[in-house]
Amino acid sequence: MIGPLLTLTVLEQLRAGQRAGASIVECSLDLQRSQTTVELTPAGWNWNGRPFPYPEDCRDRTVYHWIHESFQPVARYAASLIKLVPTPWGPPTFEIDGIKMLPTQRVSPYADAERKVGFIQPRGKVVLDTCGGLGYFAAWCLQGQAKQVFSYEKNPDVIWLRSLNPWSPAVGDGLTLTQGDIVEQIAALPDQSVDAILHDPPRFGIAGELYSQAFYRQLARVVRRKGKLFHYVGAPNKRSSGRDVSNEVAIRLRRAAFAVEFTTDGILAVRM
Repeated sequence: MIGPLLTLTVLEQLRAGQRAGASIVECSLDLQRSQTTVELTPAGWNWNGRPFPYPEDCRDRTVYHWIHESFQPVARYAASLIKLVPTPWGPPTFEIDGIKMLPTQRVSPYADAERKVGFIQPRGKVVLDTCGGLGYFAAWCLQGQAKQVFSYEKNPDVIWLRSLNPWSPAVGDGLTLTQGDIVEQIAALPDQSVDAILHDPPRFGIAGELYSQAFYRQLARVVRRKGKLFHYVGAPNKRSSGRDVSNEVAIRLRRAAFAVEFTTDGILAVRM
């Protein structure tokens, strides 16, 4: 079981209950995945029979987990600062060096993943998830009764975030997660071995190889005829740079033998 996970919002809820003289508070300690009962005491609070303190330094836009007898941010810094970031909807997003990797301004990143997975109609299909992230695509594929999901994630720190995120799916029961670069790993996949593909790469300026003609030809090789590909693109820096990445992607996908259709924030392609 993951938890307890704290955010500033939850901490303020606990402190408000203590100030009001309440003995218990109903709250969520798993990013709104569920509700639980917390017992308040003068020194702190109890949950599942264990005492916990009120952390002194709890910042906004940060998720904290209990480790080494204290609450620490769900964040790692190696080559980049990678952290789990709470959202008003519950399911978190994550950031790499301050760059938000999932949409959160108007919609839950979890609900956004549900919409995008709907394009490929996963029921009964073998699905390739090229850039696994927090696993929300994979989660909705499994809920949509996909036969198998093969997910790849290059960054081991992102996989660590998944291990602490209650909204990320568990590996097994139809989901395999490989820590590796899909640009390299895809060469080992057999021809026409998947029925559908979900491709949600980082922006072009960060990972241009995931938008390359060579990579799209590999996607065309591994997907079966008439198989669907949803490729998230968005509109990165379109106004400032004048570059139309979506159109560039569409041209390359057509060269790789896909028929393409533009969606609100990506491209739905079908292998010809």
